[in-house]
Amino acid sequence: MRSPTRMFSPLFGHSPHSARDPEREVDQKSEQDPEREVPREPEPEQEAERHSEPEQESKQDPDPAPAPAPERESDRQSEQDPERKSDRQSEQEAEQDPAPDPERKSDRQSEQEAEQELERQPEPERAGRRGGRGRLGRVPLTTKLVAGLLVGATLLVVADRCAAMYAEKRAEQTLRDKLGLEAAPDVHIHGFPFLTQLLGKRLDGVDVTVPDAPAGRVTLAEVRAEATDIRLDGDLPLPVDGARAARVNGDVLLAFDDLDRELGAPAQVRFRALDRQSVRADGELPVAGRVVRIHAVAHIRRDGDRGVTTSVSGMRLDVPGIATYRPGRPARLRLHPQAAEKISHDKSKARALLAVPSVARQLGVAPEDTGPAMRNDERLSRITGRPGFKEKLMRANLVDLVADRPEALERVGVDPVLARALVRVRAQDLSERVAFSFQLPKQVKGLRLRNITVERDGIRADLTGSGLAVGTARRTDS
Repeated sequence: MRSPTRMFSPLFGHSPHSARDPEREVDQKSEQDPEREVPREPEPEQEAERHSEPEQESKQDPDPAPAPAPERESDRQSEQDPERKSDRQSEQEAEQDPAPDPERKSDRQSEQEAEQELERQPEPERAGRRGGRGRLGRVPLTTKLVAGLLVGATLLVVADRCAAMYAEKRAEQTLRDKLGLEAAPDVHIHGFPFLTQLLGKRLDGVDVTVPDAPAGRVTLAEVRAEATDIRLDGDLPLPVDGARAARVNGDVLLAFDDLDRELGAPAQVRFRALDRQSVRADGELPVAGRVVRIHAVAHIRRDGDRGVTTSVSGMRLDVPGIATYRPGRPARLRLHPQAAEKISHDKSKARALLAVPSVARQLGVAPEDTGPAMRNDERLSRITGRPGFKEKLMRANLVDLVADRPEALERVGVDPVLARALVRVRAQDLSERVAFSFQLPKQVKGLRLRNITVERDGIRADLTGSGLAVGTARRTDS
């Protein structure tokens, strides 16, 4: 009688017991039949070759003739014993179809491939992956040292520049407070590194630019100075109580635009260069309801070692096409060429001037000729037609007519009201409109002005000094 295992083995060819322990069943069969050949489990490589060979043969010959299988001794015995034959068939079916698990096979192959790939990798990379170290472990030590030095040097440079910028900002704020400036100056410290200079209590040089520095009635557009060989006082590194500069060089600029804005109103005066030592001022001034042009020349000169001043000349007020008034002593009111030309051809205007004895004398007309000329047109024509009569009219001073004979001025085309307003203008008033001067700030000592010249954009002077003291430092003259 068949055992339960043998009876159901054909139905459960994939049973765990048969798949896990095939050798046990073979041993049991061999004990029953010693002469029976014990089948061996094919190795994986042989099994793969056995499966691959039929596939290759099938590709070469799609319909091959089945070859007769050799008759083995076990088959002959199974024919004699039907029970053994069925057991043998079930075992062969189990061996031919072991039902492998595809997921296990794929996992096993992936693990084998991963191990082979790991063995093929270089030793440093395997150590880096296994030990958790990154690419930094493969960088040479020299490269690491150079990179570290570069990073350290960069940090030192940044720290030095930050310290220099902080010192510059402190100096700018100090100068602004001491000089009463509206805008902070620009301070730039020379040399690198700055920290070594600070610890040594000596700076190579400092550039200072002060914009819009007040200087009396005017404002200096720019003051530039370069201080060299500077010694610092105080408990360093901070705070710095004061400093002494061995030498200072620079320049100052008084711009014409600033003069126009500060001195031009309300006369709308404009300043421009006349020559290297003179400035011309031209503008307009309302007088008695008329627009009168003002002209003057300011001559530049040095006021001591620290200032610049001007002396004004050539002041005049022009009534276009009529007359020019020049204040001063003596004051002069003279006709323009256009007015003199009209008078020399207008008999009534000529007789009005000849009727004033002081004017007749300036025109070179004798008293004995004045009477006939007043009555006879031919005699008058002889006087007005003389060579140089027009030039004499332009040089004649009509100031006396303003008070004594205002009607005579009106007859020759000069408004008496305007003439009286003109002669009331004093020379000092006009001079103050165009004159200017400036001094270096009192807070800054040890500076001097040299080589004052008039340039296209303004008045410029060289700035020099030695032993300049700032803060609590004592100045030492050299």
